[in-house]
Amino acid sequence: MRGMHSSGLSVHPNNEPRSPSEKSLSLKEVALYLLPYLWEFKGRVVLAIAALLAAKGASLLMPWALKHIVDGVDKSLSNVLVLPVFFIVFYGALRFGSVFFGELRDALFSRVTERAMRKIGLRVFNHLHALDLSFHLERATGGISRDIERGTNGISFLMRFLMFNIVPTLFEILMVTIILSSLFSFWYGLVTLIAVVIYVIFTVATTEWRNQYIREANQADSSTNTRAVDSLLNYETVKYFNNESFESKRFDDALAHWESAKLKNRMSLLVLNSGQALVIALAITVMIWMAAESVLKQTMTLGDLVMINAYMIQLFIPLNFLGFIYREIRRAVTDLENMLALLKRQSTIIEKENATDLQLNEGQVEFNNVNFAYTSDRPILQGFSVKIAAGTKLAVVGSSGAGKSTLSRLLFRFYDAQSGRILIDGQDISQFTLQSLRQIIGVVPQDTVLFNASIRDNIAYAKPGALPEEIDRVIKSANLDKFITSLPEGDKTLVGERGLKVSGGEKQRIAIARVLLKGAKIIIFDEATSALDSESESIILEAMLQLAKNHTSIVIAHRLSTVVDADNIIFLEQGRVLEQGTHQELLAANGRYAQMWAMQLQNEKE
Repeated sequence: MRGMHSSGLSVHPNNEPRSPSEKSLSLKEVALYLLPYLWEFKGRVVLAIAALLAAKGASLLMPWALKHIVDGVDKSLSNVLVLPVFFIVFYGALRFGSVFFGELRDALFSRVTERAMRKIGLRVFNHLHALDLSFHLERATGGISRDIERGTNGISFLMRFLMFNIVPTLFEILMVTIILSSLFSFWYGLVTLIAVVIYVIFTVATTEWRNQYIREANQADSSTNTRAVDSLLNYETVKYFNNESFESKRFDDALAHWESAKLKNRMSLLVLNSGQALVIALAITVMIWMAAESVLKQTMTLGDLVMINAYMIQLFIPLNFLGFIYREIRRAVTDLENMLALLKRQSTIIEKENATDLQLNEGQVEFNNVNFAYTSDRPILQGFSVKIAAGTKLAVVGSSGAGKSTLSRLLFRFYDAQSGRILIDGQDISQFTLQSLRQIIGVVPQDTVLFNASIRDNIAYAKPGALPEEIDRVIKSANLDKFITSLPEGDKTLVGERGLKVSGGEKQRIAIARVLLKGAKIIIFDEATSALDSESESIILEAMLQLAKNHTSIVIAHRLSTVVDADNIIFLEQGRVLEQGTHQELLAANGRYAQMWAMQLQNEKE
């Protein structure tokens, strides 16, 4: 499918399309970026350059050897014909050498390019994981993956061709010009230089003009892929609303834009290639005309004519390739811009320079006058304060949008509060490394997303390298053992992409088993039972009770029946603590909690 190889609007630090006026990368900036990766294997680079020089030397000598072969069998030069064996063998050796040393150069340098692609790909991958949650909530996954793919391929292209094609080709042009001028007439060198200058100017100017169409095609390519990936990830939603034709129309609209952009790209390529071919044809025609006249006047031999023709063909083959290389370099730089824009994107959640590892003592958690808003015009938490004693359970309830789930995101430092402090054992969490903070917190989310792997692998993800008996223990503790034994393949059963092959209750039990295996001291249940039926809910609640033992736990819930055993319940209203107390205390207060409890009881009866 065409769209599966394309994607959303080109990524840019604000996840917006890149405007035409935005400053693009220069070749100098690209070269400086790639230099450290070249320097890592400087020995290989030097050997590759030596192989390159050997290949170019063999190429420059081939027309000269060919001239002596032709003159050696020309009757007009000698009545006694002698087969020029030396030059025939020499010519064959030169032809083999030019290919062999070129291949040797590529073999030596391939390790450099492949290591660079590996390192840069890993760097981008790690950087994306280091970015804050807001970036990932706004991202277009298909577009980002396509930008990374094009960017890493562009780096490989730039590293190989900047070093081994542009500079050597310019060197070859200079040497051919000197050879023709010194052996024959300066006119040959002049024609060569004029043709090269016209060719280069035309290629650069036309390529710069074409660049706008390359950018447009890339953006259309990214948009198409994002449309396809987004639709397929939401396969069930599409089916629920019978929107196959609607999705098909949107995808076709994206493909139509891509088709139009590619057509402009192809037409501009026609102009470029035709112009380059015209310059080459005129130059060769003029050179052969002059050489043919000299042969007729007997001031040059047939071998000289063949040598000039061979040099011109040999010159314009790499020169024609130079035009292609320049076009592709500009395209690679354009592709690289989007990937580097990802690397320039900075996370809003930053560790302090002197951050140390958080040392957990008892596990007490405190929110102290916390104020937070996702956007300045919509405050979520306002002066929120609560203390959770070590080993106790806090329940957070309230209407939708009150800020309940925001608490877990702040504690986990997916976001930082605008003011106030969040403390663990009296220590401000902003002073410590993210790794050490998140290691002591386990989260059972409302919608557990699983990897497309086996049940056992999904549980083991919480602790890579966990012993088999550790995994077996948490499976039993999470009430998963009966379910697993009922499956033909047991815990080797694949859960499908994003866990679509298991039910909501089964996914939540896998999530609980994960947290048990992680061994975190602070547990957050973020509406972990809200999407479950009553039977599944009772099983999950039993597993949650098992998990919460000897842990500090925060239960964010909508159904009040799931939090009646909490040591403390707070009722959030518009980011503020409206009521606080145990279940019985809040019922006795006859406030908002009591009203919601009565309403839910009535709904259950009905």
